[in-house]
Amino acid sequence: MRKHIFNAGPCKLSDMALENTAKAVMELGTCGQSILEVSHRSSDFQAIYDETVALFKEVLEIPDNYSVMFMGGGASLQFCMVPYNFLKTKAAYIDSGTWSTKAMAEAELFGEVVEICSSKDRDYVYFPEIPEIPADVDYLHITTNNTIRGTEILKDIDSPVPVIADMSSDICSRPVDVSKYDLIYGGCQKNLGPAGLVFVIIKNEFLDKVVADRKIPTMLKYKTHVKNGSMYNTPPCVNIYTVGQTLKWIKESGGLKEMERRAIAHSDALYAEIERNSMFIPVVDEGSRSRMNIPFIMAPGKEELADAFMAACKKADIVGIKGHRSVGGFRASCYNACTDEDVAALIQVMKDFENSQK
Repeated sequence: MRKHIFNAGPCKLSDMALENTAKAVMELGTCGQSILEVSHRSSDFQAIYDETVALFKEVLEIPDNYSVMFMGGGASLQFCMVPYNFLKTKAAYIDSGTWSTKAMAEAELFGEVVEICSSKDRDYVYFPEIPEIPADVDYLHITTNNTIRGTEILKDIDSPVPVIADMSSDICSRPVDVSKYDLIYGGCQKNLGPAGLVFVIIKNEFLDKVVADRKIPTMLKYKTHVKNGSMYNTPPCVNIYTVGQTLKWIKESGGLKEMERRAIAHSDALYAEIERNSMFIPVVDEGSRSRMNIPFIMAPGKEELADAFMAACKKADIVGIKGHRSVGGFRASCYNACTDEDVAALIQVMKDFENSQK
């Protein structure tokens, strides 16, 4: 039986993506090869890659003057690649949680980093208000959704400088004005597919601004991957196939507006129960709450019941709600493939657990 999956990543995938990938693992179409075996240089895989890129552009409404890449290394490698390619003297970063902090640390290896705002003062329980953006920086970096801390910014900001966004955990969960960003990147293991693949969306004009006087290893140059259509080395073929199936599912389900409707419904329902239930309390300020990652803790005086609640979830076939090891508590990650039934099951366990303690 399929469990109710709330993992923060790898994510739950749609039945369609799972079933079609499983079939492709046995045989890709009628080519007599598994997707695990087919050459990335073959016409069979090139067709898959081209379709996946086209679907990504269609679903996200990516303008024509942008390129799309898929490569390995995950978002953590992008923390390094971004400043390696584009930080000439100074870059601005928004510190909104664990991953933005890690991105800043990597950037400091290549130039000056200006932290223009932070929510560290209250342990990242809110998304910091963005002040006037300095005009003398090479770019502004923002993490739009904070997977660990459960905060999210739900608007596209206007900026006098190029904006680079880590959208690992909220990509394709809502419409985005891609034209306001010069580079968007993210790990695919939240809303798009299996772990081991990263997407990069880059404005072609911005690509020409790569630091000219710094020697950059070939594999760490964005131009390498754009020029070679993500095929400079062997890409994670099966991951790209699954992303393509996920994008098909998103399109057939109603696109990003429908994904956003579901995300709002799921997060609103869970937060309503957390605030109603005497056993739990939320940890993120209203107005900053992520639709994707919903953290909560036991109410004061109930801390010793945490293990019992986890056991109740396990008995109900609910997995993945343990909070990140760095912060503890609980976290329900409601990515695109999360269903109404999944959310209802978790809410019912929370209600039953409260009643069992009376």
